[in-house]
Amino acid sequence: MDKYIEQHKKRLSYMPWLYYSLKPKQLQWAQTWQKEVQKKLSELETVKIGKDCFISPDSHIFAEPGRDIIIGNRVTIAANVVLHGPITIGDGVSLNSGVLIDGGAKGVFIGKNTRIASGVYIYAFNHATSPNRLIKDQPVISKGIHIGEDVWLSSNVGITDGNNIGSYSVVGMGAIVTHDVPEWAIVAGVPAKVIGDRRMSKDVFKANDKSSPNSD
Repeated sequence: MDKYIEQHKKRLSYMPWLYYSLKPKQLQWAQTWQKEVQKKLSELETVKIGKDCFISPDSHIFAEPGRDIIIGNRVTIAANVVLHGPITIGDGVSLNSGVLIDGGAKGVFIGKNTRIASGVYIYAFNHATSPNRLIKDQPVISKGIHIGEDVWLSSNVGITDGNNIGSYSVVGMGAIVTHDVPEWAIVAGVPAKVIGDRRMSKDVFKANDKSSPNSD
């Protein structure tokens, strides 16, 4: 049984959405485990954690005073995620394996129910590039990044400092965002450009459609 539990912990760390479908018997050890993980993290870092969250012990979360990380309710953070505050994460957000977010000086805000896929990089700072200084000696600039609610950032997306991602938008796999993304837009490419409007999608679910992601 112990071997099973350890393997299941690994599974949950990389697929944390499974945490919310555990059976009561599994929840007994899983909830105790998560309380221990989150308690230890809260003692070591300047982190505020909401209710019913899942945080992999194999994630790396760093927050000092002035660089706080605020995590809303029912947030999932998978293995190999790296977070450095200041970061505010809204309710229902998921961060999949390999996500890296650095809040710089001005911070990153992520709206509720946003999905961030594996390998996404978000940097809320940049180096100046004056020709009369070495890159290592350039000042660091930070404007901050705001990501709206119900956004989907696909795998391996990059977001550069100073950009706003509008609510309900979708950023395609491998895109690099260097300008603001409008609400409802579908963007892709390097640099990312608008290629569609989510409201025009053919994948429209009816209220009684059991395949709808909101049917539960």
